[in-house]
Amino acid sequence: MKLHQDSADALNTVTGYGADYVDVNLQRYEHSILVFPQAPVAPWPVSSFDALTPEHFDALVESAGESGVEVVIFGTGARLRFAHPRLTVALSRQRIGIEAMDFQAACRTYNILMAEGRKVALALLIEKP
Repeated sequence: MKLHQDSADALNTVTGYGADYVDVNLQRYEHSILVFPQAPVAPWPVSSFDALTPEHFDALVESAGESGVEVVIFGTGARLRFAHPRLTVALSRQRIGIEAMDFQAACRTYNILMAEGRKVALALLIEKP
């Protein structure tokens, strides 16, 4: 699906996605990434939902804290799955919310919240076999 960028040209915007990729500002990524509105897109070193560890979410805390993020949208792949609370405890301790969604819903929700000026981040899990 293609999404079109609006007037928020300076912000990282999801401009397209498919089963195994996402486009941010028209640049394609085929691996898991972290997206903040005003920071460079960063690789997120996780290749499957079952491989998630607390350290994957701990890495988000540092970046989110620097950006003032209040909520992380967690795109869990083709279907909605919830990370065990023991994985996301570092986010909770910093009062950063986490909302799990399937990949497509996460991309759309991030764009809406980011365009509204909300303090949001996107953690997209792109699973590799």
